[in-house]
Amino acid sequence: MTQLASHNINFDDRKKLTLSFDIAKMQEEIKALALGDFVYYNVLPLRSPAHLVDPSLPLPPPADDYADGSWTEWLDSPELRNSPYLSSVVDTFRKHSKVTLVRLLRLAPRATVKEHTDPTLGLQVPKSVIRLTIPILTNDGVEFFLNENLVPMKPGECWYLRLSDPHRIINGGNTERINMTIDIVPNEWVRSLIQGK
Repeated sequence: MTQLASHNINFDDRKKLTLSFDIAKMQEEIKALALGDFVYYNVLPLRSPAHLVDPSLPLPPPADDYADGSWTEWLDSPELRNSPYLSSVVDTFRKHSKVTLVRLLRLAPRATVKEHTDPTLGLQVPKSVIRLTIPILTNDGVEFFLNENLVPMKPGECWYLRLSDPHRIINGGNTERINMTIDIVPNEWVRSLIQGK
């Protein structure tokens, strides 16, 4: 458990949130996106820095710190705008906090992501964002380890994971794994959600 000094609250490295989403609708919209073939690992941005979604917009100025997403404006991609249920999932969070990066993360069958850390993706990190994970497609061979302990995520569930800690992923199955990740700026609503209040 990590002490969050500014709020005197302890947070575990993982928390299954009380929110859950309609997995059939999510899978239907993923299928409608007609995602192409890929090797090993693939990322589809659903919400990105504005200039990447609309190249006519100017580049944002250089920033001293990119961790909290305030260095740019953020826009929904055409894929997200054309996916009403996925948009409603994002809206669940953007009604209460600033949503920055949203992506679909695809991991091929029999592929692994080696252990690593994302130093700015933890609730205890000042001036940063946190990443929420919603599994969409999975199989019995998918294993997500955080601090060497398995995180038992199921499709449609929403999890906070302290990704500033060591984590790794194994897809031991014969089908791809797809997670939706939503980066949000923490505030009191987010902290209450993670605490289960």
